[in-house]
Amino acid sequence: SMLAYLDHHATTPCDPAVLAAMAPWWNGNFANPSSRLYRPALEAAAAVEVARGRVGRAVDAAPEAVLFTSGATEANNLALRGVAEAALERGEPRRGLVTLASEHRAVLDPLAWLHRHGFPLTVLPLQSDGLVALDRLAASLGSDTLLLSVMAANNEIGVLQPLVEIAALCRERGVLLHCDAAQAVGHIPLEPASLGIDLLSLSGHKLYGPKGIGALVVRPGVPLAAQQHGGGQERGLRAGTLPVPLVVGLGAAIELALADRQAREQRLGALRDRLWQALAALGDVQLNGTLQHRLPHNLNVTIGGVDGTRLHQALRRQLAVSSGSACSTGSPSHVLAALGRSRQEAAASIRFGLGRGTTAEEIDLAIAAVSAAVVELR
Repeated sequence: SMLAYLDHHATTPCDPAVLAAMAPWWNGNFANPSSRLYRPALEAAAAVEVARGRVGRAVDAAPEAVLFTSGATEANNLALRGVAEAALERGEPRRGLVTLASEHRAVLDPLAWLHRHGFPLTVLPLQSDGLVALDRLAASLGSDTLLLSVMAANNEIGVLQPLVEIAALCRERGVLLHCDAAQAVGHIPLEPASLGIDLLSLSGHKLYGPKGIGALVVRPGVPLAAQQHGGGQERGLRAGTLPVPLVVGLGAAIELALADRQAREQRLGALRDRLWQALAALGDVQLNGTLQHRLPHNLNVTIGGVDGTRLHQALRRQLAVSSGSACSTGSPSHVLAALGRSRQEAAASIRFGLGRGTTAEEIDLAIAAVSAAVVELR
């Protein structure tokens, strides 16, 4: 089938080299890395530590800063609830939580839960370009603010928030900074320590690694309460037997992503720009989010004058892309709503996520498919 997969923000295929790296750990070297009494278990533990070092190096952090989780959703929960509960335990007077309206549900939902349990929450609006206004952000950080959570790269509109300036604001006010970097790690350079990010979440399946594995990178000295209790794994902060094959796969994937990152960025950025120029030429097509501060492999557009449901029905035989209404609920995208798009506009929006396997031919197919659908529906 000529289905062009252009939904790499939803998930990425596992790289063949990652599959090869994982292969020995499923049943050959299957020992539990927590069982330190015999050689196979020690070998599994050593493989975990090699992967921990690889993940740490990728984000300029020490290996011991890396806590393995089941993905970025769990890492976000551990970061946000972990910081809040640790503050309660030590009698920290700061309680305030601040975030942006465009964050992923895996940040907004834990923060809403904390809000219901006594932590004041401020959700900041976006400017029309998808960026937060720094003066408005600064004004929201008070002496009672405990933590700010801002994603590095948005999963829908690909917008890159100004982390350098945001981190500086947090540092001078003594506010902890959490960053959901699921869409950023392996795609743009990120050095949490030098930036001043205290907690950074990442996920394997967004960077050509396996699903079901991710990490929370924690700056040394940041107080965190465990969210999963048990055998004391991961410095007592995340209990559970580590999935050695997945951990090894994440280590391999993150190293591969660093190796081809710049070449991929240039190639996909050029393809993305070609796609945008062709779609813009159709007329009445809005770009969602700034083009200047954006992931090179992301494009999100609203097509004017067409019915969104019919548009996506017309496209789905040829293109795997996302619409601006989340299928699970049918509700319009909260990210596009934060940009000021209406329900109808959100439904007639298309997110393109280019990836390592994306070819020029697929971009041509996408241009032809969207053009044909627009001509027909208008």
